[in-house]
Amino acid sequence: MREEEVEKLRGVVRDCVSKHLYSSAIFFADKVAAFTSDPADIYMQAQALYLGRHYRRAFHLLNASQIVLRDLRFRYLAAKCLEELKEWDQCLSMLGDAKIDEHGNVHDLKDCNVMYLEKDGEDHEINITSAICFLRGKAYEALENRAQARQWYKAAIKADPLCYEALECLIDNHMLTCEEETSLLSSLQFGPEDGWLSSFYSCLIKKYDKENVVEAKFTELEKGNCGINSSDPSFTNTLKNNTDLLACKAEYYHQCGEYQKCFDLTSVLLERDPFHLKCTLVHLAAAMELGHSNELYLMACNLVKDYPQKALSWFAVGCYYYCIKKYDQSRRYFSKATQLDGTFAPAWIGYGNAYAAQEEGDQAMFAYRTGARLFPGCHLPTLYIGMEYMRTHSFKLAEQFFLQAKTICPSDPLVYNELGVVAYHMKEYKKAVWWFEKTLAHIPSSLSEMWEPTVVNLAHALRKLKMYHEAISYYEKALALSTRSLSTYAGLAYTYHLQDNFNAAITYYHKALWLKPDDQFCTEMLTLALVDECRRGSDHKNESRRSDVHAL
Repeated sequence: MREEEVEKLRGVVRDCVSKHLYSSAIFFADKVAAFTSDPADIYMQAQALYLGRHYRRAFHLLNASQIVLRDLRFRYLAAKCLEELKEWDQCLSMLGDAKIDEHGNVHDLKDCNVMYLEKDGEDHEINITSAICFLRGKAYEALENRAQARQWYKAAIKADPLCYEALECLIDNHMLTCEEETSLLSSLQFGPEDGWLSSFYSCLIKKYDKENVVEAKFTELEKGNCGINSSDPSFTNTLKNNTDLLACKAEYYHQCGEYQKCFDLTSVLLERDPFHLKCTLVHLAAAMELGHSNELYLMACNLVKDYPQKALSWFAVGCYYYCIKKYDQSRRYFSKATQLDGTFAPAWIGYGNAYAAQEEGDQAMFAYRTGARLFPGCHLPTLYIGMEYMRTHSFKLAEQFFLQAKTICPSDPLVYNELGVVAYHMKEYKKAVWWFEKTLAHIPSSLSEMWEPTVVNLAHALRKLKMYHEAISYYEKALALSTRSLSTYAGLAYTYHLQDNFNAAITYYHKALWLKPDDQFCTEMLTLALVDECRRGSDHKNESRRSDVHAL
């Protein structure tokens, strides 16, 4: 067959692939390879077989060719076939031997030197080295060697920052601590035109910075001042309404405790893109915090209908039942989510919380410990373990786990609050004040109602130290955040009582009892305050009479 006829057939194969006519592509690619025996045509045939899901046949074709040992494209495609066949050990063997250090640097390449050359194509192509490192990471993760998977994912993103999938795995699977994420991002070598990508990646990592820092990152991206040619009108504000970027912003609002702002934003985003699953997860979390059970029910129904095999769908069902306090059902669905995807962190945390809500500590601990093992970069399982120990009054153990959570994520104010609470329970009131003050200093945005308990806790600790004026100041700050807190009114009343300001104490005891008329502490203390006020009034009258007598 003449060369022009063969080239025409190659064009037919490419067109069949672009139109997803894979059987046709396989048929014609097979004929082209038979006519030419050219390695490029054999590769094209294997590619068509792979896309047509004939993985075993594609692997056999590639493996039968001696080119697989010296052509990197052949080796990578053969390994991809083994990935689809779930033959992970063979997949790693096909990729060759290599060693990696904890920073994601590859050493001791042995027979695989060809794998780690410079980019094998134009600048717009993703480095094949990066793709191979990523595939290694997936294989190790499937083999439950998450430590090796983490290193290979780091190697993949270092080899080429355009390999977003590697960064996505590291972030979504909570493989890195806050500091490790920041360090990895700073080590990436972006091209001169990839400034926007560097800024975007910085928005993806854990967001516990101050509000002005995080908002500045979003504003920079929204305005497009990140290395893209701003003189071209077509590039102006290209990311301002980007769903991925706005989903990151929603996640930031959730981490700040701005649940209503988060819910409002995700609601708008899901109207525009109803199948954006990352945004859906944040939306579910915000709806849970706000107690929107109807929204959770509708979301769960739609997700189960559209994605019955995804962990997210059954997690949504679990969230609904948790929201309406049917914890047995919620556990069942959280468990189903973990069975579908053992690396879905929210399901493990929800599973533990459902047990903890019914004070079934052993089962809750099992879920949290599993989460801590699977997701070393997520501090929440460790934090919840500490909370369980605190619930059972094992304060020293609780403190150890809170400190461990602080090591993983040193900027989450909730960790400092729990350290303050455990110090308060151990009657280390100066230490408690220190931790509560650090909590308030780490809150990324302005004080909201979410942080009212922390302000009250600080006031309680100051009262214990007999710093009554400072305590009253913080109780009043707490009242500015929420006027529905029994603890605030009771604490303020008791502080005034300790200062012998019985009139103010009586006023605030009454306000506390208005919120909870059967509160035993406030009822008893109100009685004492009334007695003290009457006694003082009687003493004042007696003093007045004595003065009159002296005057006579």
